[in-house]
Amino acid sequence: MKINYKDASLALASGALTALSFPKFNLSFLGWISLVPLLFILTGKKPKSSFLIGLIAGFSHYAILLYWIPHVPAHYGNLSFGLSFLVYLLLVLFLALSWAFFSLIFTKLHRSFPKLSFLAAPLVWISMEYILTYIMTGFPWCLLGYSQFKNLFFIQLASITGIYGLSFFLVLFQSMFVFSMRFRKKTPFFIALGLILLIHLGGFLSLKERTPDENTFTAAVIQGNVSSDIYWDRISIQEIVELFDRHLDLSQRSYTEGAGLIIWPEFSVPLCFSCTEELYRYFKERLFKFVKDTNSTLLLGTNEEKTSQEETQYFNTALGLSPDLSMSKYYKMHLVPFGEYTPYKKIFFFIEKVTHAIGDITPGTQYSLHSYKGLKYGSPICYEIIFPNQVRKFSKKGANFLVTITNDGWYGKSSAPYQHFAMAVLRAVENRRYLLRAATTGISGIIDPYGRILSQSDMMTKTYLIGKITPSEKLTFYTRFGDVLPLASLTLALVFLILAVFKRKK
Repeated sequence: MKINYKDASLALASGALTALSFPKFNLSFLGWISLVPLLFILTGKKPKSSFLIGLIAGFSHYAILLYWIPHVPAHYGNLSFGLSFLVYLLLVLFLALSWAFFSLIFTKLHRSFPKLSFLAAPLVWISMEYILTYIMTGFPWCLLGYSQFKNLFFIQLASITGIYGLSFFLVLFQSMFVFSMRFRKKTPFFIALGLILLIHLGGFLSLKERTPDENTFTAAVIQGNVSSDIYWDRISIQEIVELFDRHLDLSQRSYTEGAGLIIWPEFSVPLCFSCTEELYRYFKERLFKFVKDTNSTLLLGTNEEKTSQEETQYFNTALGLSPDLSMSKYYKMHLVPFGEYTPYKKIFFFIEKVTHAIGDITPGTQYSLHSYKGLKYGSPICYEIIFPNQVRKFSKKGANFLVTITNDGWYGKSSAPYQHFAMAVLRAVENRRYLLRAATTGISGIIDPYGRILSQSDMMTKTYLIGKITPSEKLTFYTRFGDVLPLASLTLALVFLILAVFKRKK
């Protein structure tokens, strides 16, 4: 199994170009051409060689896309840089397997069905993306379709297919181009081009639709710019109170501009409404006074606890506080592996011995909604926003708009906060819901149901954003039925693979 220099170079280029199509690089047009080199070289390879070529391309892609990862465990987990870099390499290698298996399956299909394999390529690609969403707790970070988050006409398709449909047509466009070059037939490529243009036309017409304005209200997101370098047990109570006052002052200013719903980020201030310590009770009373005096509603990122005879459980919480002092709580369900908990403890028993950064958070079990003046809204927390099927369940349960609170301060000014924000944009489009995002250090934003970014904050700034929000009760096809396309693709790809293997044996 030998890979020549030219093939390796093209594979590296394919992965790198794909990575450059995402934020911060923002060369989104590369998402339409980056896989062409990979597909070209795969058509003449044996399965074992194609697996290695795909692995090289995938490694190149994720190494560039996730370059910011080694800094986090090294800076916040007290891991040596060498060990942090090893963790990064292992993660990149694991994720690159999705490219390797795509390449392997495509080559197997191509050897049995030379022409049909190009039609099957997008089926296989989004099957890999779907598997990434769920395997080993799931990490669907920056799937190919997210590269087009600013292409408003194209991304309207997500309301039907979810993010996977965008990836599907990006791959189809490129596979048909390679097909036309290989077999010297222009028609398939122009059919694919026509489909892409029709999708853009449909998106253009969608954006022309009149947006209802019934029950519109004013909301605000607060960005207190609290550094993740702060450890609450190492700073004085006076400093903590000053940070709390900063958020309360921003809330007061947004209230004077008409905001009735005010959203604080995740873990921007140490809040716990179920705790009995004096500082927590002090913050709680001041927040009670604020909502009563202003008749406004707050959504807060808190860390709640439940104590039983056996143990004390801690929950990453989005807590809604109404003027009548009633409270609603959503406990984060999809926790960050190796950040908020240790998955597969029998396998990774050694992790907690080498870093103190891993929490001991208990996952929630219900898609609880909050209420504001009779309107319902869901509040996926931080990492959860990258899981399309999870977010859609808030809307399906009755959420009229969406709110997400996050702390991206761990990643500084790297690409990570920009990538995270881009993925949130697609959740608004998929569900045709306004989405408000409050981030501790940025990027905070307000996004309309069509993915238009109405307002967006700068990184590392203390600010607040005000916006008019219109609730909705309509359910998109994606909200109603979920991941129909990737499940169908996974089924068809498996059928094609079985047929290809059977044909080769005959």
